[in-house]
Amino acid sequence: MSVTASSWHAAAQILRRDLTLAFRRPGEWLQPVAFFFIVTLLFPLALDPELSHLRRLAPAALWVAAMLSSVLAIDFLFREDGRDGTLEQFALSGQSFAWLLLAKTAAHWVLTGVPLALAAPFAAIALGAPADAIPGVLASLLLGSVSLSLIGAIGAGLTLGLRRGGALLSLLVLPLAVPTLIFGARATELSIHGESMAGPMYLLAALSVFGVTVAPLAAAAAVRISLE
Repeated sequence: MSVTASSWHAAAQILRRDLTLAFRRPGEWLQPVAFFFIVTLLFPLALDPELSHLRRLAPAALWVAAMLSSVLAIDFLFREDGRDGTLEQFALSGQSFAWLLLAKTAAHWVLTGVPLALAAPFAAIALGAPADAIPGVLASLLLGSVSLSLIGAIGAGLTLGLRRGGALLSLLVLPLAVPTLIFGARATELSIHGESMAGPMYLLAALSVFGVTVAPLAAAAAVRISLE
């Protein structure tokens, strides 16, 4: 088996393993979705219930809630594998460590980014978004959550060796996620108003491609430092 094929096989096995373990502990990946719903549904209670007012604030509410929910879930990304020595075995396996961590990040996105994106249309409707905006809201959250997971992997790697790294993780990840927040909220706003959202969607895609290129290498370096 070639090195490339072996790396693909190892990454696929890790992805399958992480998804299997996660479905045995549903509380870990349902908690961010529940948090997302609670935050977004609190906005109509705290603001003027006028539909036009809620619709104007919907993009900010959706994306701030998505960012906070993503950070909440990132803390689980490497924690258990770091405690039981699995990450050390990955590092010594002879496979590309960055590639293996990318597989773990992909599993995290499937378990958190995809559910958040699927939950976003329901939250958007509660905030007054028209039904025609639902495909755009779903697409922007789905694409933006990719870069949120990749950025979070870097932060999780840097705080892996800390006993209480949750607060520091938030301080590291949230500033780096600001461009995703800006472009994602803009895409959602354009979708709600029935305008073309191609520009911010291209920028979200560029952030995701850049993240896939850089984040696994940065996360692998951060995890190696934490394991030493």
